Amino acid sequence: MSTLYENENIKIEIEESEIPWLKIFTQTPYKEMSEVPAEIKFEIYDLLDSIEKEMLAYYKPKKINIASFGNYMPHVHWHIMARFEEDSFFPDPMWGTKQRESDLKLADFEVFCEKVVNTIS
Repeated sequence: MSTLYENENIKIEIEESEIPWLKIFTQTPYKEMSEVPAEIKFEIYDLLDSIEKEMLAYYKPKKINIASFGNYMPHVHWHIMARFEEDSFFPDPMWGTKQRESDLKLADFEVFCEKVVNTIS
């Protein structure tokens, strides 16, 4: 995974995948969202909103999935994924059962990442 953006509170990482997939982590390893200070929660929610809007505008996916689990990694983080009917797992989650072989032809991910960084900076 590579880091797309970071500041003193959060970092945004790229998840290597067939679909556009970013993850937002807190810099401090809080275990639960209820432990995160309010100003960082608001920053996370603003980032989720901005990233979702960029994904919708740029990729026009069937659905955006936003998830926070942390069962294997007890560190607050959020997944933001653009989903397409043609992706390998749709309609199941990306952690679910593969439904088909897919060869998605999507707009350039690097351009999308630049748009995200420009929007949130």
